[in-house]
Amino acid sequence: MSPSDAPAPDPQVQCYLEYVRVQKRLAARTLALYQLDLEKLAQFAARLNLPLLQLENAHIRHFMRQMHSGGRSGRGIALILSGWRSFFTWAAQQGLIAYNPAQNVRAPKASKPLPKSLSVDEAVYFAEFANPGADPWIEARDAAMVELLYGCGLRVGELAGLDTVASADAERQGRGWVDLQAGEAHVLGKGSRRRSVPVGRAASAALRAWLALRATPFGAAAPCEPALFVGRRGARLTAQSIWLRLRLRGQQAGVATPLHPHMLRHAFASHLVQSGGDLRAVQELLGHASVTTTQVYTRLDFQHLAAVYDVAHPRAHKKPPAN
Repeated sequence: MSPSDAPAPDPQVQCYLEYVRVQKRLAARTLALYQLDLEKLAQFAARLNLPLLQLENAHIRHFMRQMHSGGRSGRGIALILSGWRSFFTWAAQQGLIAYNPAQNVRAPKASKPLPKSLSVDEAVYFAEFANPGADPWIEARDAAMVELLYGCGLRVGELAGLDTVASADAERQGRGWVDLQAGEAHVLGKGSRRRSVPVGRAASAALRAWLALRATPFGAAAPCEPALFVGRRGARLTAQSIWLRLRLRGQQAGVATPLHPHMLRHAFASHLVQSGGDLRAVQELLGHASVTTTQVYTRLDFQHLAAVYDVAHPRAHKKPPAN
């Protein structure tokens, strides 16, 4: 279907998107993905000459099979289906349909690849890396970001949303802050769930070093921007700019694996599990809604144990049979 043949925006979809934007306080990117998925559903319905709200369970299953045969992964279909299911749930609550046609539809099973992580030695080396030729202001800021990502297991969006101090505005806008005196970082994670995570000695020291320099490019007074991490012009760093800074720092440190912020979050979680950390506690620190999500790190831990066994145990390698 060409762009000119695409169906006009459905008014009920627009009402739903406004509802989740205001009531659910979804992130802008999540809202954009919901809109794209519902536009895809509207295109499917248009091919059958059906209004969106007249789709039935069999239609949803047919659309899923089409996506799967077209190469869409099971995980991708599951995410799309979740957005459709939420829309139809809302429509049923509004009395627009009698039942949710996506309610009992399941996406194809998806493989669950293990998240990429760093070994303990790699992560500690990277956290302690100092670039002697770097601008001291940039170096202090980037070192503090690394310490919070690895030492606290923050998501990159949570890191970008940190302020220097707590405020009513931060509460209203869904931002977090760091309380160095209490040794805690307060963040707003997925699903608008707030949590507090401990800030260790290394991260606290890095943050104090950064805060001592933070106002330098702006004169004696700190910038009006409340963000903890700012750029040279005083504006809050975006998640994308943090990605780029971390990738560059990894190259400067000579880390073989291309680094990204979520890799440090994975390292935080897997190293806690390897050290005997309680899975429920790790779940709380990561801000996972379900412990099932956290259990992936037990698989990482098993891989670590298996690697140790293969290297160290005398019975790990079978001797070739004698001729």
